[in-house]
Amino acid sequence: MQVSSEEFLNKLLDVSCKLSNIAKTQTYRFKNKWDKYLKPLNKKPHLVRQINIDKEKFKNAIDYRIEVLQNIEKATVDGYHCIKTLLQTMYNSYFDSELFKNDFSEDDQIIIKYLVAKKILGNLIQYNKLDHESVPIKYNIIARNYTLIKLKGQIDLEILDSLKKLNIKELKLADINKYMEDIKADGIINIKKKDKNYNYELNKELELTKEGKMQYMNNLAPLVDWPTGFWRSFYNIRELNVTPDKDFPYRDFLIKILSKSATQGYSPTNFVFKNLIKYYEKVKEESN
Repeated sequence: MQVSSEEFLNKLLDVSCKLSNIAKTQTYRFKNKWDKYLKPLNKKPHLVRQINIDKEKFKNAIDYRIEVLQNIEKATVDGYHCIKTLLQTMYNSYFDSELFKNDFSEDDQIIIKYLVAKKILGNLIQYNKLDHESVPIKYNIIARNYTLIKLKGQIDLEILDSLKKLNIKELKLADINKYMEDIKADGIINIKKKDKNYNYELNKELELTKEGKMQYMNNLAPLVDWPTGFWRSFYNIRELNVTPDKDFPYRDFLIKILSKSATQGYSPTNFVFKNLIKYYEKVKEESN
């Protein structure tokens, strides 16, 4: 379906307002949960900036529209860094802290390190492709392969291939075998020789004790679940997957930009707003 310039502008405004509302509500929720639990370890986590929009100015003033789009583009980047802040604080500070050790038994501590990676990186494979440094490799491995290991087991070559798909290119088979030995030492998997390869099967589920689960649900779950909810709502702008009619200036360029909005995720959303800024700058230049 083709849209007129007025219809498109209304759609863009609606999407911008939607993202403004998500940024406001989700940032408040994240900050609130963070301050209740992780603030002693990191007083200033990266947050998603607020996006203020005057609807009339957005529709009628191209300079203001560009300014709002620039703010949204920066907010898309904030979302990525917000998730990165959470992971880095968890794996670099929290898991070594007295807070963690006092709240959870030693057995639960082992499980939670894998569980957090599985909940965040396992759900957000696109994010994991962009960031596999914040979480140690052995937790990346379980986050990416837990379900397959649980269902049918996996051999070392399959594990290696799965990590290469996450853009972790520097690993060799010997590295995988070493990491899997570490995971076995934590009690998560069993290892069997299978021809020339090693086969990995699940030894125990990533389940916490009753007390550990209660503590997890009260303190960590709201933070650990936040990235998935944010990602799936904020990085979803499929309403912009429309075809501008023939009256649009630089129509081919705009069509190329909007086609990316069909795909959910950080990279396509960031691409769309970064290039919509360029589009309106070109339109503004032509009108001067």
